Amino acid sequence: MMKLPRRPQAVIFDMDGLIFDTEQLYQEAIMAAADEVGQPMTPDIFLAMIGRPWIRSREFLVGHYGPGFEVDDFRAAWNRHFDLIVDARLALKPGVVELLDALDQLALPRAIATSSTHHTVRHHLSAHDLTGRFHHVVAHGDYLNGKPAPDPYLKAAGLVGIDPVCCLALEDSHNGVRSAAAAGMMTIMVPDLLDATDEIRELCALVVPDLHAVRGLVSR
Repeated sequence: MMKLPRRPQAVIFDMDGLIFDTEQLYQEAIMAAADEVGQPMTPDIFLAMIGRPWIRSREFLVGHYGPGFEVDDFRAAWNRHFDLIVDARLALKPGVVELLDALDQLALPRAIATSSTHHTVRHHLSAHDLTGRFHHVVAHGDYLNGKPAPDPYLKAAGLVGIDPVCCLALEDSHNGVRSAAAAGMMTIMVPDLLDATDEIRELCALVVPDLHAVRGLVSR
C-alpha cells in the first residue's frame, strides 16, 4: 500500500499540467505559432521547456535556433494562439475538486507555486470557480530564481507558515519535481506529458496516476 513518509501539514500545488489540463494546449499553440512564422518545431522542443520559467525557455530557444531567431515575436504569437485555445478548452485535471474538498475537511493550508503569471493564475482559477480554494499564490515575479531552483516552493512554504519538510508538493514536470525536492518537500509527481525518469523517481516520495490517488493518501 502506498503511503507518505509523514503526514503533510500543508500542500503546495503546481498549476499547469497539475490543476489544469493546459500543457497539451500550450503544445498545440506553439506548433500553431511555429507554422505562422515558418519556423520548424517538434514536440521534443516544447517538452524540453515544460516547467521552466520563460527566461530559461527564451534562452533555450535562442540557443536552439540561433541569435537571429525573433524569440519575442514568436512568444507573442504563441501566447496569442494559446489564449484563443484556452478560452474554449480550459479543463481541470481529474480529481482536483475532490482533493480540495478533502483538504478543506482536513483544514490543511494550500498554495500554488507556478512559473505562470498572476494574471494567468487568476484567469484559470476564476474560469472554474477555484479562486477561493487556495490560500496563497506564488507566481512569476515573486521569486528570484524559477524552477528547477527551490525558490518558488520555499516562498510558498513561507506564506503558508509551514516548514518545507512538512509540506507536500504536487508536480507534473521534471523541473517542478527538482524544485520541490530541492526545497526539502515531500514530492508527488502526477505525470502529464512527461513520464517519471529514474532520476525523478529518486526525488519523489511517490509517483501516482492522478489527484484522486493523492486524495486517498492525504485522507488516511
